[in-house]
Amino acid sequence: MVQGLLRQRMAHIRHWIDYPLDAQLLTFRRLLAAGTSTEWGKKFDFASLRHPDQFRQRIPLQDYESLLPFIRRMMQGEPNILWPGRIRWFAKSSGTTSERSKYIPVSRESIYGNHFKASMDLLACYCSAYPQTRLLRGKGIIVGGSHHSFEGHVRTGDLSAVLMQNMSLLARSYRAPALSTALMDRWEEKVERLARETLREDITNFSGVPSWTLLLMKKVMELGQTDDLLRVWPNLELYIHGGVAFAPYRQSFNSFVPSGRLRYMEVYNASEGFFAFTPEPDDADLVLHLSSGVFFEFIPESEFGKEQPATRLLHEVERGKLYGLVVSTSGGLWRYNTTDTVRFTSVRPYKIQVSGRMKFFINVFGEEVIQENAESALQAACKATGAVAHEYTVAPVFLTTAQRGRHEWLVEFEQPPSDLSLFVDELDQALRRVNSDYDAKRQSDLALLQPLVRPVPRGTFYSWLKSKNKLGGQHKVPRLSNDRLLVEEILSRMANAPAAGLP
Repeated sequence: MVQGLLRQRMAHIRHWIDYPLDAQLLTFRRLLAAGTSTEWGKKFDFASLRHPDQFRQRIPLQDYESLLPFIRRMMQGEPNILWPGRIRWFAKSSGTTSERSKYIPVSRESIYGNHFKASMDLLACYCSAYPQTRLLRGKGIIVGGSHHSFEGHVRTGDLSAVLMQNMSLLARSYRAPALSTALMDRWEEKVERLARETLREDITNFSGVPSWTLLLMKKVMELGQTDDLLRVWPNLELYIHGGVAFAPYRQSFNSFVPSGRLRYMEVYNASEGFFAFTPEPDDADLVLHLSSGVFFEFIPESEFGKEQPATRLLHEVERGKLYGLVVSTSGGLWRYNTTDTVRFTSVRPYKIQVSGRMKFFINVFGEEVIQENAESALQAACKATGAVAHEYTVAPVFLTTAQRGRHEWLVEFEQPPSDLSLFVDELDQALRRVNSDYDAKRQSDLALLQPLVRPVPRGTFYSWLKSKNKLGGQHKVPRLSNDRLLVEEILSRMANAPAAGLP
């Protein structure tokens, strides 16, 4: 019955894919209508706005700091601030690069009209592509975060925890294990209990950040005394991933399910909203969800770094161009700069690839390396040398009178390269191919030397995340930094790690 209902959703999905501008304009009008009676709506006179051009001219771009005074009042129970009524739930962001976490308001409308709606549309696309699927005859695992109480009636937690606690009884019947286990905050104990409680379940799908999901898979296979996950969960068919680039993890997943039966779908689901998903398994591009309570704007790369950059609306974007993502949502975020970057791979339909973050880049020497470049180069170097690299971070080595400038890579290998020097060469050449600015700075070693690649022991990044109380859920290692704070902190925890690429 449920699969039949999901397939019926395909007509609605095809409508917003075929008529994207109409879908976005309707979303814009609904958001403004809801926000008109709020303090924010009165401040900017939402009632007089008729067109998105007026909206972006009248309201400045926002970030978390500019909205924080309003969010604090909402967390104290004040109603009608950024969104109608009182907000009961707040998604706690990963906050990997800062000791202070961010709290994103999650309204009832954003839970049901955005996150759950987009999730159902993803499942509808899957069931449409595979009519004989057994997906909903078993159960799914969400390798998610934990719940934290706040004060009064306000509750906070990682986004996945917030969503799990707001699932209907019917939806809960399709997931495992017990909610109390899924919401545990002691990650190491949680993985053990997740594995033991699901070992005998009929698991057909699971979702989560790849690095944490791999830990669960390893524990399940250890308890099941097997090297093939299908011997434990024979009906497993789908893994839904997001949060980080999947390419570095694919080989490990394939080794755990060697039959090739496991299908993969990617989601772009942040605390701020569910923005996009791959409409078919193993699709490299994500379709923007244009009818789930999110109105999109895009900052052109040429505007990055400006205090109030100009934005483009959906019909103004160009294929192949890089943009920063700005959203207005049914959670009360208005013209909110997510600092995520996306690249459009298609405009009919509107499809994207998530490139990284505007604040995660290296541009010390004018090289303008972004996360997308780093992921591509790492994948090429691994392929050329037989390596499998899961975790990494990159920082600049600054030019001084005693040393030349370069990039330093800390890489945690699942399978080390056959030749570390060759790995460095391949990494360097791949970066030069995908980034002309980097290539120019590498000419004759004038501005940049070849990268320094330092393999770090297995568990290094896990240990660092644990020291920050950032295990599990949505927590991720920052890939690129324009300073050396993270690299120096990790190196200080190690003793004489070997390196390649030294002068």
